[in-house]
Amino acid sequence: AAAADVTKSTTVPWPGDGPLDDRVGIFVCRCFIYMCSMGQWFFFHAKNCVSDLRNGSVVRVGCIRIPEYLCAWKGWASLLLTVFLALMMCMEPILHCAPTGGAIFTEHCPEGEQLLFPYSIMAMGAMLLYFLLLSDLSVFSTRVSAYALVCSRLISEVFLFLVGLCFLVLAFACGVSALEQSDPNFAGIDKSALQLIMLTFGMFSGTHYDQLNDQPVLMAFIVVYVITTVIFLVNLLIAQLNCAYMSTYKDMLGIARLNRGKIVVETMPSVPKWRWGRFCYQLSLDERVEFGEGDMGLAGGLQVWERASANVTTVDMIRRFGGSTSPGAQWPEDEGTGADKEDD
Repeated sequence: AAAADVTKSTTVPWPGDGPLDDRVGIFVCRCFIYMCSMGQWFFFHAKNCVSDLRNGSVVRVGCIRIPEYLCAWKGWASLLLTVFLALMMCMEPILHCAPTGGAIFTEHCPEGEQLLFPYSIMAMGAMLLYFLLLSDLSVFSTRVSAYALVCSRLISEVFLFLVGLCFLVLAFACGVSALEQSDPNFAGIDKSALQLIMLTFGMFSGTHYDQLNDQPVLMAFIVVYVITTVIFLVNLLIAQLNCAYMSTYKDMLGIARLNRGKIVVETMPSVPKWRWGRFCYQLSLDERVEFGEGDMGLAGGLQVWERASANVTTVDMIRRFGGSTSPGAQWPEDEGTGADKEDD
């Protein structure tokens, strides 16, 4: 009985602990992430790093050399994800709370409470990187892949806008700090910059504008800032995005198809020969394809069914000529139409 009382006293849940089923589920999911996801990424980076170093495929970045596969966004994003997962495992609150003798699989203990906030930051970064890598699945749809391609092309324009906005915010914040004024919201460069950013994104409340009526010089300064950023800079960004989208839209579908083809070509060496042979056999490319019911055509194609009303044709697009199949024999002339001359 004394042992049971000691066990109960050492397993009293910490305030904020959930039910045991929830804690067990969280622990199992985290173990799966650490062992399967992080382990797979460790193996991936070790294999590619050793392969690039053996082949001499390195790129100089500043004064250091890095493997070539890290130059692609998927390479450095997955490496950063691996680092975040490793830090999460090192700061795992459940592991730090296990020796304390608290509730099983709890993360709320004096040692764990100190690590919850930095652990949550690592988890937030890992979650964003997971979804960033998940965007690579857009290649399965040409339209989605084209849209993702347009977004990637327009990021540079948004980055230039943010650089210009930061420069103007810093310039006006320094100017407001040098001005003799008594508004507490603009007391210092840091507070002035925060208020200007809020003003740009429409987060500046109306009561703040009422307070500026007592200080006409500061009010005029804010009006100049609004004209420079909200009216000029934002509309310039819209014009740049419009022009960049129009120039990219013409080729985005073709580039999306090329991107899908590139992924297929890069994946082909990893496909076993027996699987590729079985795939080709299932395609039945050596069998002749029917042009119509009972009308056997050529081999080496794939038959795709569609509705009869999808592509209405009033003229038979398949032309048949009897006679020799020798390449040296001329095609007979079609006296009904001049289509042969147009084809030539």
